Amino acid sequence: MVDADIQDVLTLDSHENIEIKVYNPGVNLGKNLYSKAKKFLTDFRSANQRMHNKTFIVDDKVVITGGRNIADEYFDYDHEYNFRDRDVLFLGKAVGDVTASFTEFWNDKLSVPVLNLTDDVPNNISEKTRFDRLHAYACNPENFWPQVRSKIENLPSAFASIKQNDELVWLDSVSFVSDAPGKNDGSHGLGGGGISTSALIDLVKNAKHTIDFQSPYLITSQLSRSLFREAAQRGIKIRILTNSLASTDNVEAFSSYQTDRKKLLGTGVRIFEFKPDAAERVKIMTGELHSTLEHQPIFGLHAKSMVIDGKISVIGTFNLDPRSANLNTECVTIIHSKKVANKVLNGMEEEFKSENSWETTTEFNPDSEVGAGKRIKTWTRKILPKDIL
Repeated sequence: MVDADIQDVLTLDSHENIEIKVYNPGVNLGKNLYSKAKKFLTDFRSANQRMHNKTFIVDDKVVITGGRNIADEYFDYDHEYNFRDRDVLFLGKAVGDVTASFTEFWNDKLSVPVLNLTDDVPNNISEKTRFDRLHAYACNPENFWPQVRSKIENLPSAFASIKQNDELVWLDSVSFVSDAPGKNDGSHGLGGGGISTSALIDLVKNAKHTIDFQSPYLITSQLSRSLFREAAQRGIKIRILTNSLASTDNVEAFSSYQTDRKKLLGTGVRIFEFKPDAAERVKIMTGELHSTLEHQPIFGLHAKSMVIDGKISVIGTFNLDPRSANLNTECVTIIHSKKVANKVLNGMEEEFKSENSWETTTEFNPDSEVGAGKRIKTWTRKILPKDIL
């Protein structure tokens, strides 16, 4: 999603080394309000489909992929709200699969050059100083703490340390699974699934002992609850960590989860809800942020991860909701490695602890931890259809 002034986007695109396209435009970056309204009214499904893939590819040799978007709150820079996220870095043959997926999206007809989306002309296209404001922002220590600069400067030694400490795990194969542009043909309305959806369903169906999930947004359908119930009846122990009302940034999604929470608990899963002041926030977020501000930023969960039987890890962009299942294009990395699974699971175990999350039951939930205003706002969102949340 593009959350920027069109002139800023055009200025970036004018750089000789930067080219910007927008996937399925017309809603969040269209020519005018009329065209956006028309798209919703005449093609509701298409208007609600987004490219949710997140990949960062360097020189076709190194990839980082996972749940993180490009915004302050995903890198602990925001002064009000920051996310707990998870990504995976990999090298080798799997990089080719990610590059192929990116190229498929880049060349698809749904991806449109930003210059084609507006009648505006970059108002500073010929100014040599047009990037000075961006440079000044980056140089302001209030925007990028000294610790961040230090980490960037020490990046070469950080990679050397990872290698020396045997932190890199070398495997015969890593599965990168991505939906195709367009997701599905739309013949099932707002349903239809996708490649990533099928891959995750297969993993759940073939689990033998345990399934541990993390998803910031948890909106279940009859299909997904049946899937969990069948797994629980096979003796699979299932735990899910999601955001609490106090930590969520999306009251619309939480409203739907809230409505079906007891039904989900009835399937046999255990549910944990992330605390906005989770103790691990102090360990993760930039130190100066804590010492400088008079208040503590909210800490919300954004990681989308799954561990099956303590030996298969899934790290990607897929939320446990109908939007990820049927509308958004998603990508996940599936890693068959007990060593990697242990690392991911250790992180999850920390977040399941009582200092970081509440366990929700049929008798208890932490909704009362927020004020009446947010609870009322959440209640009013119950009229929204869950398929598009």
